[in-house]
Amino acid sequence: MDKTKLTQEADKFIVSLYKELGKTKAQTDARREKVKHDIEMHGYYEHTFEEISYGAKIAWRNSNHCIGRLFWDKLEVIDARHIETSDEVFKYLFQHIRIATNNGKIKPLITIFKPKIRGIRKIKIWNHQLLRYAGYETDHGVVGDPDSVNFTKFCMELGWKGEGTSFDILPLVVQIDDDTPEYREIPKNLIYEVRIQHDEYDIFGNKEVKWYAVPIISDMRLEIGGLDYIAAPFNGWYMGTEIGARNLADESRYNLLPTIAKQLDLNTSHNRSLWKDQALVALNQAVLDSYKKHGVTLVDHHTASQQFQLFETKETKAGREVTGKWSWLIPPVSPATTHMFFKPYDNTILTPNYFYQKEDYPLKDSSRK
Repeated sequence: MDKTKLTQEADKFIVSLYKELGKTKAQTDARREKVKHDIEMHGYYEHTFEEISYGAKIAWRNSNHCIGRLFWDKLEVIDARHIETSDEVFKYLFQHIRIATNNGKIKPLITIFKPKIRGIRKIKIWNHQLLRYAGYETDHGVVGDPDSVNFTKFCMELGWKGEGTSFDILPLVVQIDDDTPEYREIPKNLIYEVRIQHDEYDIFGNKEVKWYAVPIISDMRLEIGGLDYIAAPFNGWYMGTEIGARNLADESRYNLLPTIAKQLDLNTSHNRSLWKDQALVALNQAVLDSYKKHGVTLVDHHTASQQFQLFETKETKAGREVTGKWSWLIPPVSPATTHMFFKPYDNTILTPNYFYQKEDYPLKDSSRK
């Protein structure tokens, strides 16, 4: 981003933020001049902690894909912009997992590392999520999570060796500047997993099925006032359908619905039996009950929908329009039972916000991509 564009984005952010925070005109003008001067002199500017902290919260509030935005102002922020080395990065990532997990009482949290400065990145986190299961290609299909196959190959080329099970936690992979990426195993005492079991039926047969407690997204770019924080892992807590209707149910993921249907003796010979629907409900019941039994924060999709409706009401009272992407806001189970199903949403992208950033893993053997 050139200086002119950066100055415009920074100025727009400062004016909007300082108004929302109730700053005086003198405070706002002084900050605008300081930011403009820094950009002219150095090609970038630095956010105060108040600016990145509130900016990260607003980014959550502006996230069109997220149904959990009612809690945007509860996001805790860890400022890690002073970090320089991979050892320090790993330390902060481990800390994030521990604090966010909070013995199952999940805390919304973001850890913010250095932004890109004049287009140069300092820190890169290669993981999609800090906690994620490996996927191994075998002669009999994928063992584990098919969505993780390429990243698993990348980790193995770095020297990591998994156990080859369906639920191997991948290591963290960090890159400083243009150095070779490094990996570290996550200490087992930091990993909180939930064994998924149905209260009434053995829906998985002899398979052990589990999922990790907290989803910590680590490959999105946080944009605040024209600055790009490309290493800023963050989390809320899971909505049950993310696990029970997508991660464990999708044909391209763990694909457990046929197993559940067999265990429940459902008629899978034709679609009219609605065997997929019955299996899907059983799986989602198991996820919700298991997380509750283990004391891990999780919200069902009906409650999440009600919370989003309250968020919309609060935003309207604050004089802000709610943006959203309809296809992401409606839950994948029983969407017609929620108010969002019948309501159009404006998908205008506001900033600050979180953005996808896709980069191919630098596999040494390109034929394995």
